[in-house]
Amino acid sequence: MDECEQLFAAARGGDADKLRALIDSGVDVSLFDGEGLTPLMHAAKHGHAEVVKTLLEHGAPWNALSPSNLSAGDFALEAGHQEVFQILLNAGIQAELVLGTIARKESKNGVCNGDYLEDRVSFSEDKVMDAESKAVMMAWEKPLMEAHAKAVCMGGSHILNVGFGMGIVDTAIQQYSPTMHTIIEAHPDVYKRMIETGWGDKNNVKIIFGRWQDVLPQLESYDGIFFDTYGEYYEDLRDFHHHLPKLLKPGGIYSFFNGLCGDIQTQGDRSYEV
Repeated sequence: MDECEQLFAAARGGDADKLRALIDSGVDVSLFDGEGLTPLMHAAKHGHAEVVKTLLEHGAPWNALSPSNLSAGDFALEAGHQEVFQILLNAGIQAELVLGTIARKESKNGVCNGDYLEDRVSFSEDKVMDAESKAVMMAWEKPLMEAHAKAVCMGGSHILNVGFGMGIVDTAIQQYSPTMHTIIEAHPDVYKRMIETGWGDKNNVKIIFGRWQDVLPQLESYDGIFFDTYGEYYEDLRDFHHHLPKLLKPGGIYSFFNGLCGDIQTQGDRSYEV
């Protein structure tokens, strides 16, 4: 058995000491085996938290996809390994935070990264991908989105969601039968798909197409607000928070997700300050 095969065996078997020894000898942690799986995917599938942490610490790609378009997070979630799933989720959030910081610095230096809203996006059953095949949203985020939906719907029946994506959080919000469910979506391909899949036909749903910054005059005040946009930075989130006193009713609940804080999902009422 060569060193690469030993690496995969250690990942499947949860042998963290053997894994570290192989990594120290120079074995590449980003390799794919004959099944098209990485060591991280094998470790996630079998619930080996320490091995997952070790692989991530040594640069294993958390967002690599198998031939079936499954990530390590998908494998952990399917197998019910919640601890491993949370480790991978946090790794993804932290990675996006770092990438966002780099992107902002490049933008300030005159390097253009392109406009997400002008890119084409593609849809599959379990993810939305941008033009560079980066995941905008993935199905394994569903439990997190359902928790956000439950939280914001506790404040009342007039709900606002900023950013539709795959519609995971909006589907969850609909389960609480809000009186009015307003959705803001800025990407033309996502908006088109919303219309094609019947979201515009729901009696209690109001779709507003455009950037939230541009449609503020059309907004009212809401009992619950969820904010999850793609391709925006900290400054955009901070700007949105400045509008919360007008958008959120007294006693209302606000929650957000965008990868800026690896361990925090924030909810608050009208007096909440960022």
